[in-house]
Amino acid sequence: MKYFLLPLGCQMNRSDTERVRTVLQGMGYIETDKEEEANILGVIACSVRQKGIDKVYSRIQKWNEMKQNRYCVTFVSGCILPADRERFAKLFDLIFTMNELPDLPDMIQQYGVVGMPINRNVNPSANMDRFWVIDPDHLSDFEAFIPIQNGCNKFCTYCAVPYTRGREVSRKSEDIINELKELVEKGYKSITLLGQNVNSYSLDKKGEEINFAELLRRIGEYGDASGKEFWVYFTSPHPRDMSDEVIEVISQYKCLGKQIHLPIQSGDDNMLQRMNRRHTLDDYRHIIHTIRRLLPEATIFTDIIVGFTGETEEEFENSRKAMEEFKYNMAYIAQYSVRPGAVASSWADDVPKAKKRERYHILTDELMKHSLVYNQGLIGKTQKVLVNGYDRKNGYLTGHTEGKIVIRFQSRDKSLIGQIVTVKVTSATALSIEGTLLPVISTEAKRNGEISCN
Repeated sequence: MKYFLLPLGCQMNRSDTERVRTVLQGMGYIETDKEEEANILGVIACSVRQKGIDKVYSRIQKWNEMKQNRYCVTFVSGCILPADRERFAKLFDLIFTMNELPDLPDMIQQYGVVGMPINRNVNPSANMDRFWVIDPDHLSDFEAFIPIQNGCNKFCTYCAVPYTRGREVSRKSEDIINELKELVEKGYKSITLLGQNVNSYSLDKKGEEINFAELLRRIGEYGDASGKEFWVYFTSPHPRDMSDEVIEVISQYKCLGKQIHLPIQSGDDNMLQRMNRRHTLDDYRHIIHTIRRLLPEATIFTDIIVGFTGETEEEFENSRKAMEEFKYNMAYIAQYSVRPGAVASSWADDVPKAKKRERYHILTDELMKHSLVYNQGLIGKTQKVLVNGYDRKNGYLTGHTEGKIVIRFQSRDKSLIGQIVTVKVTSATALSIEGTLLPVISTEAKRNGEISCN
């Protein structure tokens, strides 16, 4: 008996998929990447963009056609809007929220009896402890995700997440740290703390839990004590809750990765207000200045939307100016699309698609200009690199620096994959760098005055 899973969307969905794998494998199913072999077919959906939902409809149509010739069970979970949930209930055999994942074996075994009710008042974040207690079956041997929080209370007008994942619920800090320790002891090199708003961690448990800065501090203290080399990242924070204390803590501990993903969404105060972001450009600017002051080596990534309802030329130009001012290393630029259920879904989507594309390309050019300057500044310098696989260029391996800059170097040594090595940068483009692998000097070689190549 085999299963096939299709995760769509963000890193949180990928992390959720790892726990779904654990449950299915606990039932005796074996994973396959061939849909036609699977007895269980599941998709972890993403409602953030219409393209993601379109992929779900396309896939279930294919699967239902396959069911005409053989027996199989289909299910859908993940980020699903109430309206999509009602439609999916008619197309999939099973539909459930992640907090119901522990019940999946019973649903499958009783298929034909279990009918999942459509309840618009259900909070998908309720009882998440039942989900988090499941040990994930990781998709990688050296990179892992740790969910620390689920749901969102921010209600940005363009976003559907509060309606798909529910209100914010924080995981126990003790469980988070224990999971991280286990991963480090197993040799994981890159660990990302996940949540819709990670820096609002524990705000739902005031007085019962430590805050996000203290969580990072305890992780950093463990990292120092462990003597092991690994990097811890987090995504995504919200500028409204990003404190100076968080940045100060990151500056104090070696294992806390010097890369910050800080969504801006717009560089115009009027637009930020329409988006219900509840911060101003000056608030955001203060955070960036604090990062530059306390973490001058840090790279900064962002998310930004073009073509949101009513975006004027002046408002867009302010976003471009913000891109120019903050000189991001990477920006995930989205052309606005209406999400049913979000507040803005009732507003006119009045920026033409051609104008959205034009603005997308302008911001992309702005990003490339500044990222190229930064990457060129790395030429001649050495960088620690986590090797994650083979590059498309024959005879090369690829990886990323601590700042998550993509890099490749010449080597065919597959044993380096999953290891942190040292590379000297020799050339750069706007989105990546290239370098030469440096030899590793072992303790014994140092004593003998010798060096060895890794």
